[in-house]
Amino acid sequence: MTQHTTALAEPRPAAPSSVAPMAAGPRSLAAFAAEAEFLAPGTQSVALFSRLCIDRGEGVMLYDLDGRRYIDLLAGVGVASLGYAHPKFVAAMQRQVAKVHVGSFTSEHRAALVKLMAQITPGDLNRTQLYSSGAEAVESAFRLAKSYTGKTEFIGFWGGFHGKTSGVLPLLGSNFKHQLGPLMPGTYSTPYASCARCAFDKTFPSCAWHCVEFLRKKIEIETTNDVAAIIVEPIQGTAGNVIPPPGYLRVLRELADRIGALLIADEMLTGFGRTGKMFAIEHDGIVPDIMTIGKGFGGGFPMTGVVAREQVATAKPWANPSGSSSSYGGNPLAAAAARVSIETIIEEGLVEHSRVVGERMLAEMKSWQREIPIVGAVRGRGLMIGMDLVVPGTDRLLGKDVARWIFDTLLSRGVLAMIYNPEVRINPPLVIREEEALEALAVMKDVLREAAERIGA
Repeated sequence: MTQHTTALAEPRPAAPSSVAPMAAGPRSLAAFAAEAEFLAPGTQSVALFSRLCIDRGEGVMLYDLDGRRYIDLLAGVGVASLGYAHPKFVAAMQRQVAKVHVGSFTSEHRAALVKLMAQITPGDLNRTQLYSSGAEAVESAFRLAKSYTGKTEFIGFWGGFHGKTSGVLPLLGSNFKHQLGPLMPGTYSTPYASCARCAFDKTFPSCAWHCVEFLRKKIEIETTNDVAAIIVEPIQGTAGNVIPPPGYLRVLRELADRIGALLIADEMLTGFGRTGKMFAIEHDGIVPDIMTIGKGFGGGFPMTGVVAREQVATAKPWANPSGSSSSYGGNPLAAAAARVSIETIIEEGLVEHSRVVGERMLAEMKSWQREIPIVGAVRGRGLMIGMDLVVPGTDRLLGKDVARWIFDTLLSRGVLAMIYNPEVRINPPLVIREEEALEALAVMKDVLREAAERIGA
């Protein structure tokens, strides 16, 4: 993803205020300080910036130790698909933990879960293997691609995020990997179809898929013609919920077929109703060879997976005994969590609910582009919404100091959102009601307007 900063042209606007209102109360701050004495650094930014100690949750609301309420537009970065303390989820977990919670043996829940997955996944994707972290699942998908194709190279995209382990770190499309080399060879990155900030300064559709043609030439010139797979997020989450133009996944599907590579769709963030479809690849009507899943899959319990068509999934050595296994993957408690999460999403119509409420939120936020000069490039599908905070009158991103002031001020007014970077991500639980969503957006609109006024827009 192309990086645009205000330093390219004019001085960056100062933060709206040197000090934002304090959100965390004394009990939260005390707990945060006590933990910080022994917790290793490097935890999530949202936890470090907020300094909250969460006591409990209900629906889309979180409550800290001081009794303060927050509307959650974060959902643990898209993890809490059912929100908090959903009665069906709680009951299923309580029943299972009282029986058995670990082990690799067949369980009633796991048997039902993998059958359910075969029923809801697109096309002929019918074989699921289970893991406990996103990076672990992506690493497994890479081993499977190597096993099936006999090839060794991988293609990823600028702005992409597939985990932080060594095997996938080279394809992390940002400066996060700086000073962490050397990286695994045989990996290549190419610009994503991020049309609002096109790396080639082209305009869609007159560009005629210039970014895909560039990728084709990259493969021809830079690789050893040994590409096992192209891995792509149907919507890039970490880059700011970036949505490619319609048809992008179809042309990548065609390119993968042309070079004899597999197409891996990383649906960690986008799966299970997040985008208003059960899986985001359905928006383009394609079926990948492998799909990685997680986040909302377990409704908050650490649960991820690899889904593949049978012909691919039986490839060895991945398919050898213990070749694709994981100690914690698919344990009875995790399987119960994933099963009840998916069944609840289906029974309560949360995929369609995500589409309807998401469209209402998106329409409201798009109106801000006309009213608030620091709001730009609002985009979204379902309850996966993004926008940019920009220097007024330009498409250059505001500084993180301004975004941080907005985050702190929102938090002080009872809204928790990933807005501490200028590429804003809105991912509430799927159970959010329209009135709750609009309440949170009303607060956000006021804070954004205040920020724009304070920087002299």
